[in-house]
Amino acid sequence: MKRIIAISALMIITTGVFAQSPVVNPFPKTITVTGSAEIEIVPDEIYVQIELKEYEKKGTGKVDLEKIKSEFLAKVKSVGIPDSAVSIASYDGYTDYYWHRKQVKKRTDLLASIAYQIKFSSSTKIDELVNKLDDEATQNFQVVKTSHSKMQEYRKQLKIQALKAAKEKAQYLAAAVDEQVGAAVSIIENDNSFEPVQVYNRGSQAYMSNSIMAKDGIGGVAAGVDFKKIKLRFEINTVFALK
Repeated sequence: MKRIIAISALMIITTGVFAQSPVVNPFPKTITVTGSAEIEIVPDEIYVQIELKEYEKKGTGKVDLEKIKSEFLAKVKSVGIPDSAVSIASYDGYTDYYWHRKQVKKRTDLLASIAYQIKFSSSTKIDELVNKLDDEATQNFQVVKTSHSKMQEYRKQLKIQALKAAKEKAQYLAAAVDEQVGAAVSIIENDNSFEPVQVYNRGSQAYMSNSIMAKDGIGGVAAGVDFKKIKLRFEINTVFALK
């Protein structure tokens, strides 16, 4: 019993000692800064969606979708675009159900369509393909996204540069008040500063038409014009201790 009382008394004394000990701030003096870094890069991944549709050709009747698809894919291959860069984005074929609901029209009047998505590496390849497209079968030509094959590497480099910029800023600000920068207390990256990829506005039906007109010597998009650069920007919020 005496042993239990002695242990209890020791616990009370120990607890009291800890309760009276002040909490020591290991970093009494700090400086908070924000570093940033940005870069503009020319996209090398350009995603284009091309819609093809059956059409009526004077004197020969309807040009069916299978023929249009076959000719289109052959043209894609002829400009050096690999099969791995081509995918089907959507397909709209006529069905018996749709035909029965539209009995005022003949089945042959219903036109099927298909949309392909192609990943290009440059605008030059786009121009080459546009010049080969069937003007009547091509219903739409749209750039849906641009990116870069080394996007993750660029993001990593920018974050490192932003952190180094933050430290440099902290050093010259601290020096202005005769202080020295010590260890980094916290580092917070701001992913919201990453600007979304911007789609170049010439990737449209207007661009396709202009390119075809240029092929015929009427005018169009100037040669050598490339896509709008992608702007990346990152900010790093950092707290440094002052010695």
